[in-house]
Amino acid sequence: MPFTTDRTAVDKGEQRRELGVFLRSRRERIQPDEVGFAPGGRRRTPGLRREEVALLAGVGVTWYTWLEQGRDINVSAQVLEALANTLRLDRQERNHLFTLAGLQVGPARGECAILPASVQKTLDAVSPYPAVVLSARYDILAFNEAYCRVVLDLREIPVEERNMLWVTFVSREWRCTFAESESMKVHMVAGFRSAMADHLGEPSWQDLLQRLLAGSTLFTELWERYEVAAPSNRIKVLENPDAGMLRIEPVNLWLSQLGQFRATVYTAADEDTEKKLRVLVGSN
Repeated sequence: MPFTTDRTAVDKGEQRRELGVFLRSRRERIQPDEVGFAPGGRRRTPGLRREEVALLAGVGVTWYTWLEQGRDINVSAQVLEALANTLRLDRQERNHLFTLAGLQVGPARGECAILPASVQKTLDAVSPYPAVVLSARYDILAFNEAYCRVVLDLREIPVEERNMLWVTFVSREWRCTFAESESMKVHMVAGFRSAMADHLGEPSWQDLLQRLLAGSTLFTELWERYEVAAPSNRIKVLENPDAGMLRIEPVNLWLSQLGQFRATVYTAADEDTEKKLRVLVGSN
């Protein structure tokens, strides 16, 4: 399973179709009475009608219908803001909307296929805290000894399978069990969905997606929810077979000079976990 970081041209047609699916999923979750419309009358679909969204956003019904149908029409940032407000999108969902519409939310970032040695040195230096570097596609690019001893021994996993989504949903190599693992999986899929908006039509992303859909019914179920999210800094609880319960808090560091890569360092959330980590990793 190839996990390269080369970028190819985005399929604009697919991007527009994805935009339509996203808009439809968001209007269907809003009840008419929540925005001042009478709930009565027969409705073929849940949530708001297209004409109601258009009215609230101050755009033409035909124009909005074409947008949801994936037609090639011009979209301005001002109109997208109006739609984001109408559909009650949070910050991450708003960014996802702009990305699908082909408008930059922030400065464009390049990508680097090889991590410099300094990154691995940094990961090793934060021991006894587990640390890992992931791409936007959740490819595992680097990790330290502490991660292998505390969370999962990634050295035992073939290089071609070192993708956090693959390991979580398809592989059965997990060494530790996270509490609230279901909510963690929901968040991971939502993060992947959000990141993929910038890579629609790229073979490597599509290949991974199709493999995950074919290999995991749970991933398929979560993918069809169409949730989007950003990386979380919530404290995580895991059960290590040698040390017992650990409470770790992720710190996400964006390696912006390299591309869409994220280094996550799991720090101890309490003194008991700090002591256990030092014993596990052999640090004084």
